[in-house]
Amino acid sequence: MTEPIPIPVTALMGPILCILAGVGTAKEVLAPFSNPIIFLFIGSFFIAQAMIVHGLDRRFALGILRQRWIGARPGRLLFAFGAITALISMWASNTATAAMMLPIAVGILGAVRPAVRGPGPGQDPDGLNRYGTGLMLMVAYAASVGGIGTIIGTPPNLIGVGLIRQQIGIEITFLEWMIFAMPLLLVMYLALYILLWGLHRPAGFNLDGAEGYIRAELAQLGSWTAGQRNAAVGFLTAVILWVTPGGIALLFGTQSPAYQWYDAHLPEGVAALLAAILLFLLPVDWKRRTFTLSWEDAARIDWGTILLFGGGLSLGDLMFKTGLAETMGRGLMGLLSVESVWGVTAVAIFLGIVVSELTSNTASANMVIPVVIAIAGASGVSPLPPALGACLGASYGFMLPISTPPNAIVYGSGLIPITKMIRAGVIFDLLGFLILWTGLRILLPLLGYV
Repeated sequence: MTEPIPIPVTALMGPILCILAGVGTAKEVLAPFSNPIIFLFIGSFFIAQAMIVHGLDRRFALGILRQRWIGARPGRLLFAFGAITALISMWASNTATAAMMLPIAVGILGAVRPAVRGPGPGQDPDGLNRYGTGLMLMVAYAASVGGIGTIIGTPPNLIGVGLIRQQIGIEITFLEWMIFAMPLLLVMYLALYILLWGLHRPAGFNLDGAEGYIRAELAQLGSWTAGQRNAAVGFLTAVILWVTPGGIALLFGTQSPAYQWYDAHLPEGVAALLAAILLFLLPVDWKRRTFTLSWEDAARIDWGTILLFGGGLSLGDLMFKTGLAETMGRGLMGLLSVESVWGVTAVAIFLGIVVSELTSNTASANMVIPVVIAIAGASGVSPLPPALGACLGASYGFMLPISTPPNAIVYGSGLIPITKMIRAGVIFDLLGFLILWTGLRILLPLLGYV
């Protein structure tokens, strides 16, 4: 939380100190760093990097923003901009998505600023500043909200799935995650849009000039390149491989030979690596021997987050093996006096949100999920809803620039007063708590998880 050394180094220091203290052998303590979910993360990072290198994500975003139904209407642009950000964030990291969408948002605001000279319809400088703040917040918040939609959308999801598999023995497939996460994402996004539009709605204002800017940027990209086509092939290959086992399970059940074979031979991590390796084989220019993804580009992925993830899995495993998680869980149970599964889930969501305001979402998930699983065990209730609540709650860090990288990125633009971020963040944290708790209580029993 205080970051005296880089967080990835902290993630390594915890397990190393456990080895030195004799808590476990090096083989036991470091084994989680080779968890198959680690390789799912690496493969998805490679795919996202190829999309960024060749501008496929930018082409996708600009292509939607140029649609006629958006036009020069601020409300429609805000909605579409946030929806695109959330959609991209489902497949690329929240940080990379926010970093890509921020220049587009700044460019749109810059394009319409010359038309805003004085008071009157469509000419309201204060309205533009107010709208600009809302648009910047939409970039940050929609990137975080979109991340909950898929297992690979944000590190807390992978951490949650890994700990649920490791400590509870429940396997959540890629498609199963999307079945319950997508409804939550849609409700969260609608709440986000209504909140930001209500807080930052400009009066007598339009976006003359935005359409021209978007068309110019899209024209600058030119026609589809070989790299963009290949990156799209790799991305679609991964998505198809990820959702296929869920489809087989829905049609034939998890005990069918087809599902058993697929689960044994093509789990999510292997599917991600296959699609990623494909990017190193598909040529962009065969004569020059250049391919869709070079190792120089691939090496630029966020290895620090991967180490942080591995360290979290290692410490989470040790918390259970040593009995620490159970001791903490029983201690918290005595203080909180909650006994029902949904009472524990409410505590889990609250802890996830509060801790994520003070440290990274990934670190929050690493700290909170093992504890709430233990609390559920001490209470004698199903640990799955609390674990998912803590996992999703860890993605809710909206109040401060330090809460999450997307917040820091947009705050660094200088277009968001800190008071505006705190005001919107506090309200959205409260809305998020209610949406997550209510959504999980409705969806998980319907899907047979509780």
